[in-house]
Amino acid sequence: MTMGTRLFTWLRGAQVGQDAFGNRYYREKRVRDPKRDRRWVLYNGAPEASKVPPEWHAWLHHMVAEPPHAGDRPVRAWQKPHLPNLTGTGLAYRPPGHTLKGGHRARSSGDYEPWQPS
Repeated sequence: MTMGTRLFTWLRGAQVGQDAFGNRYYREKRVRDPKRDRRWVLYNGAPEASKVPPEWHAWLHHMVAEPPHAGDRPVRAWQKPHLPNLTGTGLAYRPPGHTLKGGHRARSSGDYEPWQPS
């Protein structure tokens, strides 16, 4: 978060909520266009857009008018909790045989024999 973003948020922003990840969501205090108010998020930690849960994403992109509140959305039995994209981090999924997991995988019966020139 830059100093300009902090200053703009302090002067013109009104906090409307916070999610489970600690991200804070704001809207502009004085609305110039009643059809499109300005909305933004201040991330807790590194600015990573995948850390925004679906209900807050919908509010940020004007898909819903009101910000979400805890318990608003029914949770189905098949739903998993929201996880940010972990690609590029130490917690990213790496399949067996990946170079960062040792680079060796168990042999299988379908392994091929590479062509060797004679």
